[in-house]
Amino acid sequence: MGQVVQQTTAAAERAAGRNAVIAASAAEIAQYLTFQLSGEMYAVGILNVKEIIEYGSLTEIPMMPAFIRGVINLRGSVVPVIDLAARFGGHQTETSRRTCIVIIELTTADERHDIGIVVDAVSEVLEVSSADIEPPPAFGAKIRADFIEGMGKIAGKFVIILDIQKVLSVEEIATLATVAEHGAEAGGTA
Repeated sequence: MGQVVQQTTAAAERAAGRNAVIAASAAEIAQYLTFQLSGEMYAVGILNVKEIIEYGSLTEIPMMPAFIRGVINLRGSVVPVIDLAARFGGHQTETSRRTCIVIIELTTADERHDIGIVVDAVSEVLEVSSADIEPPPAFGAKIRADFIEGMGKIAGKFVIILDIQKVLSVEEIATLATVAEHGAEAGGTA
């Protein structure tokens, strides 16, 4: 009888081990929204994406940095819109039929912020295993290294996975907007 209990216990431990392996491998897979921007493929975690809307109805705000395209009215809420290409130090995105705004929801401290990002075109939602994500490169990227969470290998190509909390840092954007405002004031009074 003791042998039957040991066999049953061993079988239960093997089953629990298999379930733990299955749960661990499922936890390693995350979903990302991929999009095109200035000829490069980028990705953001799908949990940060609130919605995707057509580009348009943008109200420009004077004396803002070039990467702040303006604001939109999203169901009664004012949502700032950031041009990622300009944020990364390039030129502003030229709009086309496929240009859209991805609404990103960020949580800082106890507050939630919706911020729109202008992208050339949304591609698809992909599942990427953590085993297929490499650390960000130390050099050679077209954007700041702290903006990159990792490099995802998808179908033999690399996709830049953005650290959206750093890219859209509310504090940093506010600081840059203040600097631009003071620069405009100094330029206007001189």
